[in-house]
Amino acid sequence: MAHPQMFDASDGHLSRVRSVCLALPGAAEKVAHGRPNFFTTKVFAVFGGSLKGDHFAPVARRALLFLPDAAERAALAQDERFFVPAYVGPSGWLGLTFHGYGLEEVDWGEVAELVDMSYRNTAPARLVRELDAR
Repeated sequence: MAHPQMFDASDGHLSRVRSVCLALPGAAEKVAHGRPNFFTTKVFAVFGGSLKGDHFAPVARRALLFLPDAAERAALAQDERFFVPAYVGPSGWLGLTFHGYGLEEVDWGEVAELVDMSYRNTAPARLVRELDAR
């Protein structure tokens, strides 16, 4: 049984996340488990997620899920905008919520840095080299 779509395709936050993610070498998008996933050979970012025990938590429904460097995870998790998402959180992933933040209130430079970090943690070395050569 296919998952229902769990995002608004016209969401401005999704559009901005999509443009950041798809600018990376070899990046593509597919909908999996009802949410946009951005990947090369592995997923490096997801738009939206859930919290353990609450699949419809507003804080997670409009969010960027990403895999931070292990050394930065604890510091990021102390910021109230970040949360541990269900399913991928135990593997080190974090979420950055957009809930309650308009497009102009989001630091898109920070979003790009988080996506870059996650991409580098998951992409094949040849794609990381291609990114560094840009």
